Amino acid sequence: MARRDWTIAVVGLGYVGVPLVVTALKAGFPVLGFDIDPARVAVVNSGESFIRHIATEPIASALADGRFCATDDFARLGEADAILIAVPTPLSKQREPDLSFVEATADCIARTLRPGQLVVLESTTWPGTTEEILKPRLEATGLRSGIDFFLAYSPEREDPGNQQFSTASIPKVIGGDGDDARQLATALYDALVSRTVPVSSTATAEAVKLLENIFRGVNIALVNEMKTVFTPMGIDVWEVIEAAKTKPFGFMPFYPGPGLGGHCIPIDPFYLTWKAREFSVATRFIELAGEINTAMPHRVVEGLAWALDKQGGRGLNGANLLVLGVAYKKNIEDTRESPALKLISLMKERGAKVAYHDPLVPEIPVTREHPELAGERSVALCHATLSRTDAVLIATDHDGVDYAQVVSHAPLVVDTRNVCARMGLRGGHIVKA
Repeated sequence: MARRDWTIAVVGLGYVGVPLVVTALKAGFPVLGFDIDPARVAVVNSGESFIRHIATEPIASALADGRFCATDDFARLGEADAILIAVPTPLSKQREPDLSFVEATADCIARTLRPGQLVVLESTTWPGTTEEILKPRLEATGLRSGIDFFLAYSPEREDPGNQQFSTASIPKVIGGDGDDARQLATALYDALVSRTVPVSSTATAEAVKLLENIFRGVNIALVNEMKTVFTPMGIDVWEVIEAAKTKPFGFMPFYPGPGLGGHCIPIDPFYLTWKAREFSVATRFIELAGEINTAMPHRVVEGLAWALDKQGGRGLNGANLLVLGVAYKKNIEDTRESPALKLISLMKERGAKVAYHDPLVPEIPVTREHPELAGERSVALCHATLSRTDAVLIATDHDGVDYAQVVSHAPLVVDTRNVCARMGLRGGHIVKA
């Protein structure tokens, strides 16, 4: 890979694919970007990025000198030497894996698959997907994995908005369908990232990704339950965590919140529990953590209703409410699986009138879980807006929000992120939930 003469194709120009494109371009490779959405292709080909934290300069520069092109013409996959798949792997309404995007991509690759190509799946999925779903579709061409083409799995490890780690600086786990595939994929990623971590198989690499995210989900469930236990005791769980994390060993801080968001943590545990049933293995601990985290939006709404009742006995029905933040985490515009959307839906079901303010999300996009909220627009955060509300619910603690103004003018502030305390804002009308 020293000559950077391989053409890399990235399938899926989303929160994983675009950083991959930028990383490959910075490493000196020519890149083709593929997406089924013509509008997204057009945006990328204009030199822009719809992802706020991704710099557009490498894309614009590569477009100018001909080293990059985005397209929805999947017949061009045959031009690539390495094809990196970064497509969504959501859950169905029955909480079962939906691999339709992976399957459709595999079928597109198969139409132009040629000897010598490397195909790498990066999408999060259950152990066995690469060999059981991807490999048969590619081998239906008559070409054989490990002989004619090479197949590998390397899980994405993106953390949108994290300024400390980029795609290039995060170690890359790599499992191959055979030694040759692993070595070839490792050689490619050695040219892209700071460190590679080869493992024995594609299934092992798939399991690594699930462990990483289930670890986070379980520990978030733990502190969410601790909050539920400590609150009636008059104990502030955030103060407990801050004190506990001074221990230099044996403890890692996790923080409670209004629910889980993003593509990975709310979804990945269900991939493993679904696959485990094939082997008659119960995943009770993981499922319990999922139940606790899924229940958090309901608990927050109940806490809000209690705070409204205590303040003036008005309850949720007919209340004017303002939600601060609809992105799933601070300082990004990503609303995938955002608990804020669930909170808005639950509050509306209880008869509340709900508006939202988010400096990074001017309009709620179409989402699988809450299509009824699509098109709702962020309202201005000003004295007039705050004075009309019965309560402000802080769901996402973006840095670009004037919380002092919120505390000064809102009659009730329900804080699910502890941001008021972190900023030294106090008041009897501030309630943690």
